Amino acid sequence: MRTSLRLLLSLLVASLLLAALFRWGGVSLEELLEIWASLPLSVFLQALFVHLGVYTVRATRYRVLLPPEQRPPLPAMLAIAWAHNLAVYVLPAKTGEGTLVLYLRKLCAVPAKVGLASLVVSRLLDLATLAGFLALATLVLAAAGTLPGAWAWPFGALLLVGSVALYVVSARGGWLVCWLTAIVGFLRLDGTRLGRKLDSVANEVADALHVAAGEGRLGAAALLSALVWTGIFGFYFVLSHGFGMNGDLGPVEVAFGSSWAMLANLLPINGFAAAGTQELGWVVGFEQVGVDRALALSSGLGVHLVQLANVVLFGVLGHAAMALVGSRAAPNSR
Repeated sequence: MRTSLRLLLSLLVASLLLAALFRWGGVSLEELLEIWASLPLSVFLQALFVHLGVYTVRATRYRVLLPPEQRPPLPAMLAIAWAHNLAVYVLPAKTGEGTLVLYLRKLCAVPAKVGLASLVVSRLLDLATLAGFLALATLVLAAAGTLPGAWAWPFGALLLVGSVALYVVSARGGWLVCWLTAIVGFLRLDGTRLGRKLDSVANEVADALHVAAGEGRLGAAALLSALVWTGIFGFYFVLSHGFGMNGDLGPVEVAFGSSWAMLANLLPINGFAAAGTQELGWVVGFEQVGVDRALALSSGLGVHLVQLANVVLFGVLGHAAMALVGSRAAPNSR
């Protein structure tokens, strides 16, 4: 499917989702504009500063997961990460993910397999860390009585197990091949085109995990992932309060509510700029901790707009920096 057609379809899906959310949440466009206009400049600047920190740590994680002899200079890695994040955020169904591998290869002469390793492990660590944070937030809120224990306790425990499993897969790529081979056999797909494709993908991912996990790099990347997500939740904490979601919402409640929005961003289901899906996750998450639906929707849209503005700003700066750096970014040119 051509890129232009994918973008048009994505915009249509995003528009329909947002229209449905406006109707469901009972928020008018005039009310939304009033809420956006009420955001103090100081809050926006705080969020921008936190966002810059998140971007810096994320770029450092990509770099740490590359072998030392193939790491580009940090400024070049920052530019690539900023430009890559813009593509991921704007293009539908995560089709922009591959730009990291492309930019690393073209700008820094990093082999595609090595760039893919950094990307795959980063995404696994993102899922593992997000699941871990959401699990802890769920269990804390269940213990406090904010969430119904009937579902919160098992849900939190399941997320915790899933988080640990994802960390293990990040460190043991061969296990992924074994699991997928067993699934292929159980479904009787051996020898079929789909079965061969799944086996090929599993082996490529396992090779990528092996490359990125070498020489103790995975531990450092896991710590950086914790910093990345602490910063992300800090970003949402600043903006959610800036858009009027004060009350009894502490860091744990904000981490819980915003995690649902982030799940929509990490999974390949989002439309253009994650419009609609991110807001839906935001409303679902914050409604569970007692936030009024209309307030959750209006604040979620406001937060998303600020986030998009930052992503575009950093993305444009990243592309400009890549053009200026050029071949000087190659590891062997330092």
